[in-house]
Amino acid sequence: MKTSTKSCIFCSIIDDKLQAVKLYEDSRYIAFMDKYPINTGHTLVLPKKHHESIFSMQDEEIGKLFSTVSFLAKAIVKALDAKGLNIGQNNGRAANQIVLHVHVHIIPRFNYDSPNGRWPSRTLISDEELNKIAQKIKSSLTVSDIKAK
Repeated sequence: MKTSTKSCIFCSIIDDKLQAVKLYEDSRYIAFMDKYPINTGHTLVLPKKHHESIFSMQDEEIGKLFSTVSFLAKAIVKALDAKGLNIGQNNGRAANQIVLHVHVHIIPRFNYDSPNGRWPSRTLISDEELNKIAQKIKSSLTVSDIKAK
């Protein structure tokens, strides 16, 4: 189910017109590594169908999106031995939504990453490094977990 807009960078990734390090994909949702992560393992999860915000989504779609987020968050924490995580979802420019396509951030947290309680700084990571992290997370996704989802 690919419903996209030509000007949306995430739709271009969904339509394989732009490259991303994909972590998970099914018929309705996709997850890929954030190229400018706040922390190691920072992942974006989004519906393939284009929605600018959750306000245009059906409740069932939102529920399935967050079910996918939960499923992936568990694998990310396990694979990276994270000590916690933040889940974030912004709606509208006033909420600092930069890409106007619904997406959820999964940001693993570690004891060492913010001694002062602030967010770690975003950094550009190479595709090679993102692929290594993604492979580690994918190895935590078992076939039975994926089928159960």
